[in-house]
Amino acid sequence: MAIQHWPFAPPPVQQQSPAAPTTLRRCTFRRVALKAAAGPRALPMYDVACTFPDRRKAVPLGDIESARPICESCTYQGIFRPDSD
Repeated sequence: MAIQHWPFAPPPVQQQSPAAPTTLRRCTFRRVALKAAAGPRALPMYDVACTFPDRRKAVPLGDIESARPICESCTYQGIFRPDSD
């Protein structure tokens, strides 16, 4: 009995997952608070607020993903912790 080669379809091409987002630099004025999860198995959600310049009034930035571009575009000198540079 001869071995027959069956025409198999090529394996599906796996799409490249987007690169893992870089971690946020550690800011001395950013406040991150845990929001209540929607269910028992839900992932934790966080609220981000910026307390620059005087730490008295916090400006809400939303969740981490919506705050990321705002925090990354911050150009104030000395605002980021030295261990994140």
